[in-house]
Amino acid sequence: QVNLVESGGGSVQAGGSLTLSCKASGYYSTFCMGWFRQTPGNEREGVAHIEGNSKTTYIESVKGRFTISRDNAKATLYLQMDNLKPEDAAMYYCAAKVLCRNEYQFWGQGTQVTVSS
Repeated sequence: QVNLVESGGGSVQAGGSLTLSCKASGYYSTFCMGWFRQTPGNEREGVAHIEGNSKTTYIESVKGRFTISRDNAKATLYLQMDNLKPEDAAMYYCAAKVLCRNEYQFWGQGTQVTVSS
C-alpha cells in the first residue's frame, strides 16, 4: 500500500511562489506520479505529471510557471509553483500509480493553496 502526505500549501499574493511536497511511503522510483487540483463544484484536474524516467507533462495554463520534480532517495514529490495567479487557488492533491498507462491508484489528502489578487 502506498501512503501519500502533502504539505506546503498556504496563502500567497498573486505573483508569489509556493512549493508543495508529497512524502510517499511504500513508494518505488518507477511509479508515475502527479499533482492534481480541485475547486468546489469542479472536477479534479491533472496539473503536472512525472514518470519514473523523470519525463514531465503539464497542463497549458501552468507551463513555464510550475515545475514538478521528484527525489527518489527521499521518496518525495514536489511542485514548485511560481508567478501564482488567483485561478491557481485550489486544493492540491498528489497521486501515484504503478503503471503510467493506468489510472491513478493512490491519493493524498490534499493541501490548500489560496492566492489573493
